[in-house]
Amino acid sequence: MYLINTGDTAFIILCTALVCLMTPGLALFYGGLVRSRSMLSIMMQNFISMGVITVVWIFGGFSLAFGPDVGGVIGDLSYFGFSGVGAMPHPHYAPSIPFIMFFAYQMMFAIITPALITGAFAERFDFKAYLKFIVLWMLLIYVPVAHWIWGGGFLARLGAIDFAGGIVVHTTAGFAALATVMFLGKRDIEPGDKPEPSNLPLVAIGAGLLWFGWFGFNAGGAYAANALAAYAFVNTAVAGAVAMVVWLLLAWRFEAKPSFSGVLVGGVAGLATITPTAGYVEPWAAVLIGAIGATVCYFAKVLQARFKYDDALEVFRAHGVGGVTGSLLVGLLANRAIDDVSGGLHQFAIQLLAVVIVAVYSFGVTWMIMKLIHKPRVSRAEEEEGLDEALHGEHAYHFDKNN
Repeated sequence: MYLINTGDTAFIILCTALVCLMTPGLALFYGGLVRSRSMLSIMMQNFISMGVITVVWIFGGFSLAFGPDVGGVIGDLSYFGFSGVGAMPHPHYAPSIPFIMFFAYQMMFAIITPALITGAFAERFDFKAYLKFIVLWMLLIYVPVAHWIWGGGFLARLGAIDFAGGIVVHTTAGFAALATVMFLGKRDIEPGDKPEPSNLPLVAIGAGLLWFGWFGFNAGGAYAANALAAYAFVNTAVAGAVAMVVWLLLAWRFEAKPSFSGVLVGGVAGLATITPTAGYVEPWAAVLIGAIGATVCYFAKVLQARFKYDDALEVFRAHGVGGVTGSLLVGLLANRAIDDVSGGLHQFAIQLLAVVIVAVYSFGVTWMIMKLIHKPRVSRAEEEEGLDEALHGEHAYHFDKNN
């Protein structure tokens, strides 16, 4: 018999709300980074994920990810439409909180993951095609990978670990982002029309909300208000801060001037890198992870320059590279004194195998989804007009004619 712990339950309710806030924060972060003519379109893509993915999660998504295992690959439909999802704790998933709160907490992860991809194909993706994309992507990529790692699937049986989503969230989203921009091609940008951010203060607000929500994203992975959650919380703060400072130092060394937007991206890269390791390492290791994550993500810019793909907001650089880096580092730095996992070459090899499988799977299946969707890219005329007006009939800014 498993009893509900009210303190743990209150903690997870708070963490669920924090992770929910991250998606609007992401919308502000991305919205401020794109040109004003397409600001609302990318914010719409982020916000609509909260609606569409919730419906998918209720009617099959959650059950396929966390239902009883079928061949190590997928769950069954035991929990379809809230069946069996109620107030009683689950004996395997978070046994001190109501199962329905586990459902809700995991739902917030499912919502934000496809939203992360939108920064890559900003200003190019048709909205109707995007709705089809996120449904297919959720069912064919996110749900299976979540089951493989967190739902008792074959990677979990191999011993792969991912505390809060370095593989399940950031690796899947990062490599899907790479696939989408390679499939769609570059934006049609006229000479002299440099795609400058429309509103950097808005980017800062979004980054602040993301950072704030990230405490729930990582600390909530303990599923209890305990010492493990405390370590995850502190490690999140440390890695994000260190990454921001290291990014600043690198910008001073290799750029003419350190940019505000760059420093914000550096903090996000550090948060993405610490995510898979947050509940497995000591704070001194979080310092190292933040510094390594910022450095690797900073120099990942050379990949974009070398292969000339148009990842508009550098999703692959921050999330794909950061998620992979953190997922590998946990294989070396995990400390049994924090959680029941020890780092070493054996664990590193398992992590490497899991990352390769998930990266290849996410990239390949995303490419197939793009081929299945009819005309995912907007026309040249719509792109030049701006997706806000072309697709939604709205503008982000309206100025009085007398001003």
